[in-house]
Amino acid sequence: MNTYNDSRFPGPDPYAALKDLPTFTLSSTDIVAGDKLAEEQCAPANVSPQLAWSDLPEGTKSLAVTCLDPDAPTGSGFWHWAAFNIPVEVTQLPTNAGAQEDLGIGAVSLRNDAGQREYYGAQPPEGHGPHRYLFAVHAVDVEKLDIDPESTATVLGFNLYFHSLARTLVWGWYEN
Repeated sequence: MNTYNDSRFPGPDPYAALKDLPTFTLSSTDIVAGDKLAEEQCAPANVSPQLAWSDLPEGTKSLAVTCLDPDAPTGSGFWHWAAFNIPVEVTQLPTNAGAQEDLGIGAVSLRNDAGQREYYGAQPPEGHGPHRYLFAVHAVDVEKLDIDPESTATVLGFNLYFHSLARTLVWGWYEN
């Protein structure tokens, strides 16, 4: 059972419809799994959390990072961050790497659902209750995903379905 599934949150498990994948080690100095996010990870500060990974599966050639709020009152969640073509040699993203479109490493960032190519912090509607923010790192089997930079995070997710060797996540929540 995924620890991010909890009756406090109204949305579905966004990974339930996807194939089960192995995981790898993911840590963050900015997020304690399952705890409330710090104000800096929220709008308007929009500071992306530090993420570090290791023990990638054999065959990993690049990585992707996404952040989804599955509890947004949209019927499809709200994408806060979607970046891909992260070189396999990269083992972490420092705090606020999401302030740069290329994460400072030549990656590709897609527009989030707020229309920005950078990380957009947590900002659930006031009174809607707590929302989860699922930060996922995906181990990808190709060096470069051939995705138009004007595509959506949903298009990235579709491509990751076919090219992910493993996926792991860290999550926090926030409520206004």
